[in-house]
Amino acid sequence: MRIGVIQASTRVGINELLYQATVKVAGHKHRVVNLGVFADEIENYSYVDIALMISLLIETDSLDFVVTGCSSGQGMMMACNSLPSLRCGFVQTPQDAYLFGRINNGNVVSLPLGLNFGWSGELNLLYILEKLFTDAFHTGYPTRDASRKQVDATLVLSLNALTKKSWELYTSLHQPQYVVFR
Repeated sequence: MRIGVIQASTRVGINELLYQATVKVAGHKHRVVNLGVFADEIENYSYVDIALMISLLIETDSLDFVVTGCSSGQGMMMACNSLPSLRCGFVQTPQDAYLFGRINNGNVVSLPLGLNFGWSGELNLLYILEKLFTDAFHTGYPTRDASRKQVDATLVLSLNALTKKSWELYTSLHQPQYVVFR
């Protein structure tokens, strides 16, 4: 799996910690790429800007999964869930992360990287990522309900396909002269 790490400019100071924690937990099994936002960047990117970037990265198959966030994590989650190809979970705790990975079959997690990110915040981040990447995704949980949970997650994929139009469709309908995705 190709995992990208990227966050809004409001939390630029946490990028390296977010990247290193993701590499520590998932780097031995997956390819992890740090896309910033970096401290030396001139531009400031809102959570909406980053969500658009994430959507393009996922839809073009450049990445399979993204670890992201903003100050509260809520705005990024809402922006991502408004865009094509994204199924984003708001993850605050290791339990959230474990259940999201096993049940929801999402491809983006949005973390609160400011709110309540105080003393030992880096430990909670590490525990969250450990639980997220511990086992295979989309296996269902608990075991007795696994098949029902897998069916529900697949239905969510179908709903996304019905309610969100891909960037590829948008570009073919509007025929821009400067954008070609796939």
